[in-house]
Amino acid sequence: MKKPGIKTQVFIARLFLMPLLVFVSIIVLLPFYYLLLASFTEVTHIFAQGLQLTPNINQIGLMNYITMATDRNGIYWFWYYNSLIVTLIYTVGALFLTSLVGYSLGVYHFRGRNIIFILVLIVMMLPIEILMLPLYNLTIRLRIINTKAGVILPFIVSGNAIFFFRQFCSSLPKELMDAGRIDGATEYGIFYRIMSPLMKPAYGAMTILLAMASWNMFVWPLIVLRSTQNLTLPVGLASLINVYGNNYAVLLPGAILTIIPVIIVFLFNQRLFVSGLASGGVKG
Repeated sequence: MKKPGIKTQVFIARLFLMPLLVFVSIIVLLPFYYLLLASFTEVTHIFAQGLQLTPNINQIGLMNYITMATDRNGIYWFWYYNSLIVTLIYTVGALFLTSLVGYSLGVYHFRGRNIIFILVLIVMMLPIEILMLPLYNLTIRLRIINTKAGVILPFIVSGNAIFFFRQFCSSLPKELMDAGRIDGATEYGIFYRIMSPLMKPAYGAMTILLAMASWNMFVWPLIVLRSTQNLTLPVGLASLINVYGNNYAVLLPGAILTIIPVIIVFLFNQRLFVSGLASGGVKG
């Protein structure tokens, strides 16, 4: 009996996988659907009648969004602005610094290279909780407590990003570097003009991962930031639930709007994200 061809195997795989993927997608998107529906529903109706899968047209409106925009003189928009600035500076700075380190470890051979790489791996293995106290003391000594710099600088050089760029750059063609040297280009010129364009998939993948890590950062901003106006979105939204009362009218629509920047970053980098992870994660 003949074995089924490749096309037949692909068809059978899709036949079984598609329903499974649809089912998993529904489970993943169901909480977001509830959150979206709740953001347009008055809080009193939510607690009185519970959340229904079928929305009640009479209860749908923009009341929560109006409350969010005007609550405490629009404090939510201060939090949104702080998160945007922190994420932008952190992502750009981390991409610049970690790509340089990863590139150096990936393409150059020098004494101590393996030791540095081992140290990077050790830092990746350390739990973030162990670093909190020394980083907090360092932040106080540098006098950047309760500032955006205090949130950004301690984690701007990510061990994960260095490892990823090192793995990606180790597969780059070294002949292009030799050609650049023959043409009189400096090592920095080779990196920026020749090798950086080849690293676009890695930049695209790490842009998404670093931006999401910064946008969702909670514990460190909670420790460093003190004044209400300097809070980032995760910390600010969490402060709406406390012993004095829960401000769901701001929390629910505010949580919906926090998703928008992440979606925008992913849409602009989705193609590079897949190719960058595929090529950077398999090299040894």
